[in-house]
Amino acid sequence: MYEAKNFERLLGTEGFSDVLLRNHFTLYEGYVSNTNKVSELLKTAETGTPLYNEVKRRFGWEWNGMRLHELYFGNMIKGGTPLETKTALAKKIVEDFGSFEAWEKDFRATGAMRGIGWAVLARDGESGRLFNVWVNEHDGGNLAGATILLVMDVFEHAFALDYGIKRADYINAFWAAIDWVVVSHRFAGK
Repeated sequence: MYEAKNFERLLGTEGFSDVLLRNHFTLYEGYVSNTNKVSELLKTAETGTPLYNEVKRRFGWEWNGMRLHELYFGNMIKGGTPLETKTALAKKIVEDFGSFEAWEKDFRATGAMRGIGWAVLARDGESGRLFNVWVNEHDGGNLAGATILLVMDVFEHAFALDYGIKRADYINAFWAAIDWVVVSHRFAGK
């Protein structure tokens, strides 16, 4: 059984109301609960039946909803932390995107795209190349074999209460709350 992680340390983060964060935590806890429910159903459902097939398909949605939220909340911290330019991650961003500014512009543009989903910085496990990708509805757009390094939730529940339809303002608030220490650790495989 999976247990929801406590992210209350984020309460009081500038640009994110406590109401929005608490609502978001509750939504995340629902993914954890549903991951457990789906896992239990799969233990007893008869294979080859419509019930088994649909529950099996649902597992990816619930699991990815749980994990993407954990990665998202996990790469945030009150006040943010800077990305040190001499780190391996910073050097790799420059190598793959030409400059940190070019990468940032691309990541922000990915997050600003119309629709619901996630903006993700991922590293290909085989080539090591970095990509900014759009993950649509948890279970579509994930790069097979890639390690997720940075996640920004761009479903409306992540910002609409505080920003309405002003997604760019939310992206600015998120940017100021990135914990680059965590992102760098993910890059290093820690």
